[in-house]
Amino acid sequence: MTVVLDHVHSQLPLFVYGTLRAGEANHAAMFRGRTKIVIPAVLSGAVLYDGPGFPYAVNADGGRVLGELVHPLPELYNEVLADLDHLEEFVPDAPDSLFVRVARGTRTEDGEPVLAWVYLAGPVEEQRLQASGRIITSGDWRRPG
Repeated sequence: MTVVLDHVHSQLPLFVYGTLRAGEANHAAMFRGRTKIVIPAVLSGAVLYDGPGFPYAVNADGGRVLGELVHPLPELYNEVLADLDHLEEFVPDAPDSLFVRVARGTRTEDGEPVLAWVYLAGPVEEQRLQASGRIITSGDWRRPG
């Protein structure tokens, strides 16, 4: 389920599933010294497509995406979010944004529900991927099998 939030919403954790996961190419640059905790999590109702180079999550009934919940330090939250919006080429209300940032329900490994920000493929990318993209059937970018 996608939830629409106003700009004054509390500081949600970030669900990451590709190059922003711990040990991947963009994790240290975006999060080193700026987070308080990173925990494994699952996003249901979405599938992963190979970019290539990075994955895209797209809404899909019955799918699931493996990733992590990143909790930025409160005092750096707005800076981290702005940096991620820039990295993901997210521009609010722009139909040609590479990604869109939405609030979605996730679950930790222990099954705890957590509302988090997730970057999904933008509308143009979503159409391209659904027409000719390759789904990562495992739901895990690290294990695309």
